[in-house]
Amino acid sequence: MKIAIGTNIKDGPWGGGNAFARNLSSFLIESGHEVVYSLVDKDIDIILLTEPRKISETSSFNHKDIDEYLSVINNNSIVFHRINECDQRKGTNYINEYLIKSNSVADVTIFVSRWLENLYIEDGISKKNLHTIMAGANKTFFNPKNFNSWNEKDKLKIVTHHWGTNKNKGYEVYKYIDQLISVEPWKDIIEFTYIGNLPKNYKFDNSNVVEPLYGVELGNELKKNHLYITGSLFEPSGNHHIEAAQCGLPILYIQSGGTSEYCENFGIPYQIENLEEKIKLFMKNSSQYYENMKNYPNDSKVMSKEFLDLFNLYMASKKEIINKRSSKNINIVKKLYLILKLKFRSLFK
Repeated sequence: MKIAIGTNIKDGPWGGGNAFARNLSSFLIESGHEVVYSLVDKDIDIILLTEPRKISETSSFNHKDIDEYLSVINNNSIVFHRINECDQRKGTNYINEYLIKSNSVADVTIFVSRWLENLYIEDGISKKNLHTIMAGANKTFFNPKNFNSWNEKDKLKIVTHHWGTNKNKGYEVYKYIDQLISVEPWKDIIEFTYIGNLPKNYKFDNSNVVEPLYGVELGNELKKNHLYITGSLFEPSGNHHIEAAQCGLPILYIQSGGTSEYCENFGIPYQIENLEEKIKLFMKNSSQYYENMKNYPNDSKVMSKEFLDLFNLYMASKKEIINKRSSKNINIVKKLYLILKLKFRSLFK
C-alpha cells in the first residue's frame, strides 16, 4: 500500500505527535509499504490525517487538502483521522470544534484513549467507524536494559519529563516536590529531576534540571532514576509516562483524562494532598511495583501493527466505504482551479 501521513517529521525532541508519526512510518516501511507525506501522488491508498491545524510546523496537509485530493485527483483513497488532542488538555475553547469539523473528510477515526473517544462523542462527532488505539514509544530507545531499580538504601530518585509547557502539565506538583526535598525528612530520602522545557520564568530551587533530550539519550537519562511522576491533567494519552514505563519505572499519576488507561496497574494514583503518603507506599512495596512493570503492554510496534491491521481491514471493504461517501458536485471552474493548484504544488514535491 501507499500511505500518506500528514506530518512533517522533525528530528530530535519534538513532542508525542511527531514521535508517533516517526514510529508508524518506520514500521510501515519495514513492513514493505510506501510512505509519503504529501498529497501529490495519484495512487495513494490510505490517507492518515494527523494534524489539520496548518499553523503547526508538523502539519503537512489538512482536511481541506484531503477534500481537494479526493475531489480532483483520486477518490479511491480511504481517509483515517487520528485524534490525540482536545481543549481540555490546554484550557482552550476551539480545538474540539475544529477537529470535529476536520473529521468530516474521514472514513475512519482513531482515538488514543477511550476517554478521548467518549469526550468527542459527547461533543457531537460522527459515530461511524470509531476506534481506539493506545499510543506506544519506540522500544529501541525506551526499554529496561541497564535499568536498576531502587535498592531501598540510597535516595529514591524521582523524575519527570515534558516537551510542552502548558499549565496542565503538572507544574504545581513538580514545584511541590521541589519544596519537599528541601525539608526534613524528605531531603535525605528523595531527589527530583526534571527533563525538558520549562514555562517562562519558572524555575526550581532544589531539583535537577536537564535540557530536552530525545531517543536513546532520553531513555538513558530516565533509567538513572527509580520512580516516575506525571502531574498532567486531561492528557488524551501522553507519551512521557509511556516512555518511562517502557524503561521499567513505575508511575505516580493523577486519575485524569486518558492517563489512567495507560497507568492503571503500573503505578500509584495520587493527588497532591496525599503525594507524600503515596511515595511512602511505593517505598514500602517497591519490589511488587517493579515486578508489575515487566508486563507493561504499550510500545510503538504494538501500536503500529494495530494501525496496519486496521488499514488492511478497511482496504478489504474499500468499494463499500467509497460508495457510502456523500457525492459532491464541483462546478467545472472550481475543478480546473483545483487541478491547476495541485499541479503547481507538485512542482515543489
